[in-house]
Amino acid sequence: MNIGNIIDFGDYKWKIMDIQEDKILILTDKIIEQRDYHDKKVEITWEYSEIRSFLNNEFFERFNTSDKKRILSTLNKNAGNPWYASFGGNDTVDKVFLLSLDEVVRSYFGDSSRLLDNPKKNQRYWFERKDENNIKRRAQFMDSSWWWWTRTPGKNNKVSTYIHGDGNIGIQGNGISKTTFNTLHYITKSNKGGVRPAVWLKR
Repeated sequence: MNIGNIIDFGDYKWKIMDIQEDKILILTDKIIEQRDYHDKKVEITWEYSEIRSFLNNEFFERFNTSDKKRILSTLNKNAGNPWYASFGGNDTVDKVFLLSLDEVVRSYFGDSSRLLDNPKKNQRYWFERKDENNIKRRAQFMDSSWWWWTRTPGKNNKVSTYIHGDGNIGIQGNGISKTTFNTLHYITKSNKGGVRPAVWLKR
């Protein structure tokens, strides 16, 4: 078992992102569905978001009893957006969660922290299209590249940071509910963000 391996768990294929003595962190290898971050256009944090409720209830219930016993409760720190100082919210205890901006930048797809810590003058929307780690963050939904959510707010708490289809990080964020931009998935004809759940499993 090595970081980067693909394993089966429940009805999905997962990529191993981290291995510790008694547990492993896994992330779905592909986007499992498209979903709004929240069901209303209001200021929200991860703690109170509809997507968190979905992951820790409806999605969690998709696992059988033995698999549920392997899924650990995780204390998640929910930092704000370092470029915009938007509020990340309280710490949460989750069975299933989305990765944070900090985790996708520093921990699990190579280290792009220099881009997070040293934004260019007047830089607002993106990291760097030539970042060598972009390719590691790309994900597909129905065999097509698509963007996916993190749990960290964007420029304010009505938007959330995300990973673009090319792997670049949209740090300003996309609207959490009923977005109006015209980019649609070619099969679903929906512009909702992709969901890639993460869980810590007992080894």
